[in-house]
Amino acid sequence: MASAPSKLYADDVSLLVVLLDTNPFFWSASSLPFSKFISHVISFLNSILLLNQLNQIVVIATGHNCCDYVYDSSSLANRSSGTGKLPAPSADLLEKLEEFVIRDEKLLKREPEGPIVSSLLSGSLSMALCYIQRVFRSGPLHPHPRILCLHGSQDGPEQYVAIMNAIFSAQRSMVPIDSCFIGAQNSAFLQQASYITGGVYLKPQLLDGTFQYLSTVFATDLHSRGFLQLPKSVGVDFRASCFCHKKTIDMGYICSVCLSIFCKHHKKCSTCGSVFGQPQSDAASEPSKKRKTGDA
Repeated sequence: MASAPSKLYADDVSLLVVLLDTNPFFWSASSLPFSKFISHVISFLNSILLLNQLNQIVVIATGHNCCDYVYDSSSLANRSSGTGKLPAPSADLLEKLEEFVIRDEKLLKREPEGPIVSSLLSGSLSMALCYIQRVFRSGPLHPHPRILCLHGSQDGPEQYVAIMNAIFSAQRSMVPIDSCFIGAQNSAFLQQASYITGGVYLKPQLLDGTFQYLSTVFATDLHSRGFLQLPKSVGVDFRASCFCHKKTIDMGYICSVCLSIFCKHHKKCSTCGSVFGQPQSDAASEPSKKRKTGDA
């Protein structure tokens, strides 16, 4: 398996890419106000920058219809290199975040099929991996990259293929995906992402203490994690989504050629065009039906 370059600044230098869920459908029903949640996040980002002056932070806003970069500490550090001050992710982040939310709401009004409850997690994961790959190819020296998903919206089964592709890409590049899920129910997608990539999945019990959860669990660099006892998921939901109806299923049919998943039997694979045979369950039941008919 190909691995990412191993030469780094130091063992405790981190590149943290934060995926911030801004879906208004989730935050309108959440017990934690979005403004208070952002204050927790900004305090956490400030602590990351204070832990090491070489740490880098990138924030990607994840809306219900689009996603975009709203903060990059490396670009701000270049602009403020002459002052000797650390770039604080407060005013600049809030300004870019407000512009993104307004733009995302405009796209919602143009949506002809009605509102989308889930957020565009697949798009933000892809953007995070693209940014990390640019860092890998910029030179032999780079910080340890990791992704932190601050998510609360429910999973979108229609994004299953794209999200799984992003998860396997992160696994191949040895980039752990941490997840802090603040929704009512657990996220199967993020549970699988953290499990497969070796990250940490956490669902805070008290949302008012979000900063404490973030600072004690997700502020630790990858080198120091080997010496700490971090939370582990009790169980992981490995259920998949079918390619035909985009629904989460427990049992289904899998194409032996392209591994596409379907909730019911089809004569032909819609992905690769392979022709399917008769399902074994139906074929096995035919003789018994004939025997019963003959006996009667």
